[in-house]
Amino acid sequence: MATFSDRKSKVLAVFILCAVLTVCFGTLYFVGDLARFQDAISVREGQAALGRVNDPEQLDQALKQYPSNKILKIIALAKRDSVEMDTVTRGFLKEGDPRDLWKQTDLGASSRNDLEALGHDLKIAEGNAKTLESRYLPLVKAERDEVEHDASVLVGRTNTLAKFMSMIDEQHADMKSLISRISAERLEYNAAYEKCVALLMQEFGLYKVVNGQIIFQLQPTADSYNEAAAKMAAGASRLEELDAERATLKQFQLERWKNLFGR
Repeated sequence: MATFSDRKSKVLAVFILCAVLTVCFGTLYFVGDLARFQDAISVREGQAALGRVNDPEQLDQALKQYPSNKILKIIALAKRDSVEMDTVTRGFLKEGDPRDLWKQTDLGASSRNDLEALGHDLKIAEGNAKTLESRYLPLVKAERDEVEHDASVLVGRTNTLAKFMSMIDEQHADMKSLISRISAERLEYNAAYEKCVALLMQEFGLYKVVNGQIIFQLQPTADSYNEAAAKMAAGASRLEELDAERATLKQFQLERWKNLFGR
């Protein structure tokens, strides 16, 4: 039979256990509440810092001022992604840019060997333009995987990560669209350029160059050449516009980064 002393000991043990559990739960609640409070401060701090950023390069300065701020760290990942993909893009676009071939070549003063070499270079440029998008896409996938990994280390598999990666996908989609349009424009430009070179090869030794102007014996030939040259000039102008669009994208991306966490 349990004695009064035994019952008293059990009651005391239960009381102590309840007290310990209460303290533990209270501590966990306090720690969780403190973490939420710290997160809120970090968000406000990051938002305020981003509000003062008007150029992508200023983001580095903000991160130096608040090196532990997760918002600034994750936005820095978006900037890194933008810089690295822009570097890749510039590398691809520089490969056999047909406009460079046009600037380097005086068609009227070219020998037959020069024209043949130019035709060969244009074929290479055409091949680069046709494969530009297909070569770009695998690099986008690799970059996305790396950014997602680094972002998950910062914020975990949370809704914040999902929002961030959605933004990164939009960032990549903008650049892929631009690459696709540049590729198509280059192919049209190449076609016109190749036609000019083909006409010069066909009429080599028969045309004259007067004050920088190529004079063909037959007017239909001159019309065909002038039409192709006009398409080249229009294509070059459109390619310049697309190049400028790349710079505009950078500023647009900054606004997107700032809007990710609100301002």
